[in-house]
Amino acid sequence: MPVVFTADFTSTTQWVAGRSWAYPGGGPVNPGDDKLDHLTADAAYSRSGVFLARRRQDGRWNTGLLTTEGSEEGFTVRAGDVLEARVRLPKEVGAWPAIWTWRDGDQEIDVFEYHPDNPELLEFTNHVRGTHRYHHDQAIRPGAWVDLRTVFGTRSVDWWLNGRPVFADGRGVGRAWHAYLIVNLSVCAGRYHPAPQPGTIEMSYEVSHLLVRRDTPPA
Repeated sequence: MPVVFTADFTSTTQWVAGRSWAYPGGGPVNPGDDKLDHLTADAAYSRSGVFLARRRQDGRWNTGLLTTEGSEEGFTVRAGDVLEARVRLPKEVGAWPAIWTWRDGDQEIDVFEYHPDNPELLEFTNHVRGTHRYHHDQAIRPGAWVDLRTVFGTRSVDWWLNGRPVFADGRGVGRAWHAYLIVNLSVCAGRYHPAPQPGTIEMSYEVSHLLVRRDTPPA
């Protein structure tokens, strides 16, 4: 399948930094979702592909987020697309990295979520049609590099890890589905997963590449 999108995190036409309508009012905070985030547009927090979170004096954390929503190019993932990414998982308890989709208050598919307090578990979720999988794997651990592949099928969203299929939800997204991409590092507030240890002042995870393939019809 041809590549129709290759992430260039430095591009200001492809990505918007530090703002997302998945957060109330576009951000910068979202305490209702158990997050200590304070989104920042500072390029040091996201534009290199290393997504950072740093503790603030007010108890929140400056966090890196990039989204295609509101960007000049406005790229959206569509039904039938395939997303591929390589990521380095964070080590610090309280880190909450994710690649996911969002549009108009919904249309969320989680390519992955991770919490180092569950060191061998990745979370895969189709919020559009209410399916999820907690996937345990010895290849998953704090600091590990993992290869992710998600097929946004009309009848099944399928997740692959390190080159092998691990979950097919059998529900899909339907034919008309499309949504913007979000890549970010959140910080847990402690309701569902532990907040960072008092001595932790910085955390990070890395996305070395991200692309989207699409079975485009011939010209």
